[in-house]
Amino acid sequence: MHASIVTLFPELFEPFLSQTVLGRAVERGLIDVDVVALREYGEGRHKIVDDRPFGGGPGMVLLAEPVVRAVEAARAGHGAGVRTFVLSPQGKRFDQGVAEELAAAPDGFVLVCGRYEGIDERALEVLQPEELSLGDFVLSGGEAAALAVVDATARLVPGVLGHERSTVEDSFSNAEGLLDHPHYTRPAEWRGLSVPPELLTGNHAAIAAWRLAQARRRTAERRPDLIRDPEGDA
Repeated sequence: MHASIVTLFPELFEPFLSQTVLGRAVERGLIDVDVVALREYGEGRHKIVDDRPFGGGPGMVLLAEPVVRAVEAARAGHGAGVRTFVLSPQGKRFDQGVAEELAAAPDGFVLVCGRYEGIDERALEVLQPEELSLGDFVLSGGEAAALAVVDATARLVPGVLGHERSTVEDSFSNAEGLLDHPHYTRPAEWRGLSVPPELLTGNHAAIAAWRLAQARRRTAERRPDLIRDPEGDA
């Protein structure tokens, strides 16, 4: 997986890309994440990247030229089939299916982090990016969303997680697209609460059946919209 992130705040990503699962994956060469500093492509001696919006109103708008030049520089490190995304509440909803697409994308992807009131629309007309949204809410910038996309995608790359079945059994990734089943660990008794006896039997078939039943129940209770009909549709 090769991802590039265009951002005004590259320093925000360093802790995440040097520690935990992402850090280990980067160190082992399983994923490659470039962080492109938008400010380096700013205009003039002061590297200006924003200005007031035409028509008035609050806030600032990112200038078209620095955004386009930064994205073009990021794209240059990828193959011809690189995909470009702007993180935006107006975009297509990011989900596990999109993460799976990006994990398998041969030429990688570029994530553009918006800030302030947004990006000059002419930059989007030139770049023709796709748009991705984490949900129906607004963040102060695209950095948190970009990190979520990278994390969700990277963990699908073979070898990134410690166990090959970890992603297969995740919420949304299992065969029926269900939420994950409950998990327990030692001790078997804690504050008057017991681990379900099915998990203590050592009977793998019984354990698998219990987990599937629990996943179906939890999904029906919490996300009934995920339940598929017999034809395989949601």
